[in-house]
Amino acid sequence: MQTDMKRTDRVILAIDLKSFYASVECLGRDMDPFTTPLVVADEDRGDGTIVLAASPFIKKEYGVKSRCRLYEVPKNIKGLIIAKPHMKRYLEVSADINSIYLDFVAEQDLFVYSIDESFLDVSEYLEIHHDTPISYAKKIIETIKSKTGLTVTCGIGKNMFMAKAAMDIEAKHKTDFLASWDYSDIPLHLWPISPLSKMWGIGQRLEKRLNDLGFYTVGDIAVSDPNYLKEKLGVIGEEIYYHSLGYDDALLQDTYVSNNHSLSVGQVLLRDYCYSEIPVVIRDMSIELSDRLFTCKSLANNFILYVGYKDHTGYGKKVSFFTPTDSAENIGKRLVEAFLSDPDTKNLYRQISIVALDIVPNDNYQGSLFEDYEGEKRIRTLEQTLVSIREKFGTVKALPCSALTLSSTFITRANQIGGHHA
Repeated sequence: MQTDMKRTDRVILAIDLKSFYASVECLGRDMDPFTTPLVVADEDRGDGTIVLAASPFIKKEYGVKSRCRLYEVPKNIKGLIIAKPHMKRYLEVSADINSIYLDFVAEQDLFVYSIDESFLDVSEYLEIHHDTPISYAKKIIETIKSKTGLTVTCGIGKNMFMAKAAMDIEAKHKTDFLASWDYSDIPLHLWPISPLSKMWGIGQRLEKRLNDLGFYTVGDIAVSDPNYLKEKLGVIGEEIYYHSLGYDDALLQDTYVSNNHSLSVGQVLLRDYCYSEIPVVIRDMSIELSDRLFTCKSLANNFILYVGYKDHTGYGKKVSFFTPTDSAENIGKRLVEAFLSDPDTKNLYRQISIVALDIVPNDNYQGSLFEDYEGEKRIRTLEQTLVSIREKFGTVKALPCSALTLSSTFITRANQIGGHHA
């Protein structure tokens, strides 16, 4: 990994929309997110549904965390509001925020990391506007506040990693939600961090591997040997070593292309499903995944089916195709067969996910001598027609017959965004 100072010494802002979904819901009710006990969750899905967001007030006063289960939220909180998610509204507000960013930086200097988090490279704008990094960041923060009412958290650093770390580790805990770091701040603020999964780029599995090697704080990594880390962990070991020193040679303007190509669909079922109902849901979701593959002009060789029980345990099944496919009929048939191969009629089910792995462009497709060519051609022509109808007129205009059964979630999900109400 290079540590070319010409690349690392930029002025990067990492900006996070604080408690985004919850804040949007509060402001839509003319309420202050910092004084309102509100969580965003779909009560119709039962007490086991996930809390997508919690207001800053309910987090601070009652310790409620985003991503907890609804049953974990104390029901005796005075004035508690359980707001149903409105994904379309969140996407609209996120687009408005991105438009504000583009008033301060050119498009190539903005990297939208997620619906509520972005990176801005402001290196070339400070001298023009006679600003410091902090004063320019404050202008952006104040504009967002005045135009949308939203509060943001902002980290400033010499590179993307440093800006993100400044935001996560310090800014989120300050009253003005703003922190600026340079290399001299790394030993003071970053090195004491433990557990290691609090550092951007280290998940719980990597944290365990590092713990097994004797690393418990970021400072432990910083004083280690990068060659040893690379030997034990591969390239990621060398990367986290340089991150522990505050270095990151990634340019915001660089286009990132993942080597791990996958697509997935998943849902938490709104009630307990018995064994005999699951095949209907699998076929529904196979159509949804097939549509996404078709839209992306992609095919996949391998598919993972995950089914989760009511008690939050579950298991996965993998199916592979001799040649890559995007056929809803073929995907659904094989996944249902995989599910039925392990009869488990006693348990109740609450979660289904399907992941397409090893995705390739559909122009890479080559037929196999073992295929029923004419049969496959008929299926593909029919499915392409159905996809075109759904794209042009809406998903519910080309329904499978199973969509009319009590077990199907096809129509419900057709009216959602990201698995939630629009």
